[in-house]
Amino acid sequence: MTEEKAPETTAQKPQTAASPSPPSLEERLSDFEAWVHDNRKLLIYAVGGVLGLIVLFLAVSRFYLAPRNEEANNQMFMAQQWFGQDSLRLALEGDGNYPGFRQIISDYRWTDAANLAHYYAGICLLRMGSFEEALDHLKAFKGRDKLVTAMAYAAMGDAYSELGQMEKAVSYYKKAAYHEENELISPVYLKRAGLLLERLNRAQEALQLYQEIKTRFPNSVEGREMDKYIGRVESAAVRR
Repeated sequence: MTEEKAPETTAQKPQTAASPSPPSLEERLSDFEAWVHDNRKLLIYAVGGVLGLIVLFLAVSRFYLAPRNEEANNQMFMAQQWFGQDSLRLALEGDGNYPGFRQIISDYRWTDAANLAHYYAGICLLRMGSFEEALDHLKAFKGRDKLVTAMAYAAMGDAYSELGQMEKAVSYYKKAAYHEENELISPVYLKRAGLLLERLNRAQEALQLYQEIKTRFPNSVEGREMDKYIGRVESAAVRR
């Protein structure tokens, strides 16, 4: 007898469903056109709303804020004169006939003149010893001119220094120095930051700033005197 062989079975691989092909560009465009068609009213309202806001903004700027700003600048003229004469109280409060910076800020909100009045008011209050209120105005000031903005940062550094918040003072002095870099103001503010860092026992950071002043601003008053400050910090480090 011949031995019967069992029939051979071949393992069938499981069939995997074919992954759908990504939609073509034409299909995507067609879907987008259909979506636009279905939502055309919503799109018209949205575009119209945006255009309406733009027109409203331009109208307010031209026909309301621009005349108000011109009027505010005219009204602020005397306060600026008093400020230049160091008559700080008059500049801040006015004299009853001409407004001071406080009234300009209150009466002419959202104008460029009121924004600038925040800077002037902050400097007045800083010099008068009202450091917290000075900071409020200086923070409210949104400068467009880089030099004036740098001076505002430095004034904030002065206010924080007077309040004993040395870390914040150092930060704002650096911010002032690097916001508008030039030989007139940058070495002044870097030096102020360095002196405070020495008081905070961070001599190495102070030394780096002094060396930067000497290297980058050698023709400034501060640059010419930096050897004295560098020598002092290095000598103190040796003694330790």
